[in-house]
Amino acid sequence: MKITFYGHAALGIKVGGKHILVDPFISGNPLAEHIDISTLKADYILLTHAHGDHILDVEAIAKRTNAVIVSNAEIAGYYATKGLQAHPMNHGGSWNFDFGKVKYVNAVHSSSFPDGSNGGNPGGFVIEGEHKNIYIAGDTALTMDMKLIPMRTKLDLAILPIGDNFTMDVEDAILASDFVECDKVLGYHYDTFGYIEIDHKEAIQKFFNKGKDLMLLKIGESIEL
Repeated sequence: MKITFYGHAALGIKVGGKHILVDPFISGNPLAEHIDISTLKADYILLTHAHGDHILDVEAIAKRTNAVIVSNAEIAGYYATKGLQAHPMNHGGSWNFDFGKVKYVNAVHSSSFPDGSNGGNPGGFVIEGEHKNIYIAGDTALTMDMKLIPMRTKLDLAILPIGDNFTMDVEDAILASDFVECDKVLGYHYDTFGYIEIDHKEAIQKFFNKGKDLMLLKIGESIEL
C-alpha cells in the first residue's frame, strides 16, 4: 500500500492495483501548487464530508477518470445527480471493493456543501487491504467511538487531523492513537490556513515522548506500508 500526501486532507492511495483519492482539495491550496490534478489517477474518490476544502477537485477529476465517488448517501446522491458514478454508504456500513474492504465510521464535525446543499453526516474510513489496514479519520474531534475500531480491525496506520481549531489538536490526536491502538500516525489537516498552522518539531516530539511515531510528509511525498 502506497500513500501520497497531496496537502491539507488530500491523499492518494495505491492498493490492490487501484488508485484511490481521498478528499481532493488541491488546486485551491497554494501549498500544493506544484501538484497537477490533471495527472492524478483515480479509480475511486473517497470523501469524508462535503466541505469545500475536501471536495474542490472532485468533479474535475471524476469527469476525467470516471472514478467512483464513495461517501455517505447524501454526498453520493449529490454527485450522482451530476451524472457521476457514486457508491453510497452510511455509518457502520462496509463494502468489499476490488481493492479491499471499506467501512464508513463516525466523525464529529459538520458537513455541508459550499452551495448550501445537505452533505449528510461526516465520517471517516477504515480500509482493510490485502496486507495492510489503515484508518482515515477525516475532520473530527476526539471521540470515544474510535475505541470501537480496534475491536474489529488491527491497524497498521492511523491518519489523523492535528491542526486544531476545526479538528483535534496534537494532544487529542495522541489520545486518538491510543483509542485506535495504533502508534504509527500520519498527520494531516494542518498548515493550510492560519487557523491550523502547527509547530512541526514540537508535534513530532510530543508523539515521540509517548512512544509514538508521527509522520509529517511534504506535499507530494509518499510512504509505503
